[in-house]
Amino acid sequence: MGAGASMVGRIITSDACVAEGAAYLARIEPRFAVALAQTGALPLRLKDDGFAALLDAIVSQQISVAAAASISQRLKEVQLISVADVQAASEDDLRAAGLSRPKVHYVKDLAQSGLDYAALRHMPTQDVIAQLIEIKGIGRWTAEIYAMFSLGRADVFAAGDLALQEAAKILFELDARPTEKALNVMAEVWSPWRAVAARLLFAYYRVTKDREGIRG
Repeated sequence: MGAGASMVGRIITSDACVAEGAAYLARIEPRFAVALAQTGALPLRLKDDGFAALLDAIVSQQISVAAAASISQRLKEVQLISVADVQAASEDDLRAAGLSRPKVHYVKDLAQSGLDYAALRHMPTQDVIAQLIEIKGIGRWTAEIYAMFSLGRADVFAAGDLALQEAAKILFELDARPTEKALNVMAEVWSPWRAVAARLLFAYYRVTKDREGIRG
């Protein structure tokens, strides 16, 4: 492994990687073993990286999954999913595709940012997050999710995610949903597989909510 690879750390590339991480977590934390028995094998959940992935992330902010999917489809239909196309588009073009006025500015800022997506693949995760959150409209949660699912980083954890917080509350029998800071502290001991711990908690959250008769 070269110096660059060692700075980046483990990359999740296959179901086998996820299974390895899940087995590790089940060994070090009995509650994870219990959760894994309920969820079954965890999904890989890898997506392509690049501009389109972050564009989708911005589109999805604070709206339903169905609404986000509809807007994303419209953007594809009118060919507004590349850096060059978004740069050339007018604000009215983007609004007509369903983007709110703030999100029009966010996607314009992203397209104008000059972000080197290929370079992000070889940067330490904290540097990736630091670069991404400099762009207006991209917060820490979005940057961590991008690192986790588009770059395949094995040791990143989006502790600000409400589903992860709720799943941790239930699984670890906490009195209240942990704060982002508290969950980050909890997750330290799950290194170097924190991204697999996130996958497990996401899966456990769905199982728990389904069991309670809640669909979301």
